[in-house]
Amino acid sequence: MAYVSYVLDYEGDTHIYLQIADILRGRVAGLSAGHPIPSEAEIQEEFGVARTTARRAVHVLREEGLVYTVQGEGAFVGPSADGPRIKRKEPLYVQISRELAEQIKAGKYQPRRPIPGETALVKQYGVARETVRRAMAMLREQGWIYTVAQRGSYVSPKESWPQP
Repeated sequence: MAYVSYVLDYEGDTHIYLQIADILRGRVAGLSAGHPIPSEAEIQEEFGVARTTARRAVHVLREEGLVYTVQGEGAFVGPSADGPRIKRKEPLYVQISRELAEQIKAGKYQPRRPIPGETALVKQYGVARETVRRAMAMLREQGWIYTVAQRGSYVSPKESWPQP
C-alpha cells in the first residue's frame, strides 16, 4: 500500500507521536476490521522515529478503541480481538528465523561458532526482544542452533541441521 509522505512538525506544540497517531488514524479509517496496521518497526522506519515514539502512537489508537493488539502478531483495526483478523503474510519471528537459517546454510555463520546475540538482532531487525527470542527458539527447535548458558547461541554441527 503506497502512502503519501508526511512532514512531521518537530518545532510545533504537538508531540511527534500524536502527529503520527493522526496520520495512522486517517489510514485505519478506510480499513476493514481485522486488517493489520503497520508494525512498530515499519512505523519507525517510515517516519524516522524511535521505537518508543512508534509504540506511543499505536497506544493512542488502542486507547481510542480504533485498534487492538495481539501479542506476537501485531496491531489490527477494530475495537477488540474478538472479531476476525487478517493474518500478516508471515510473523516477524518466522521471517527472522528463516533469514538466519539461510545465512547459516550460505556459510555466513559457521558450525560451533556464535551467531549474533539478542541485542544485536533486536537492533538489526528493529523488533522487540521477545520477537528475537521466538525466532531463536524456532531455530533451536529446528536444529540450526544450540545455546550454551552464559555464553550465547551457536550454529549446530551440520549433521544436526534439518534435512530438506
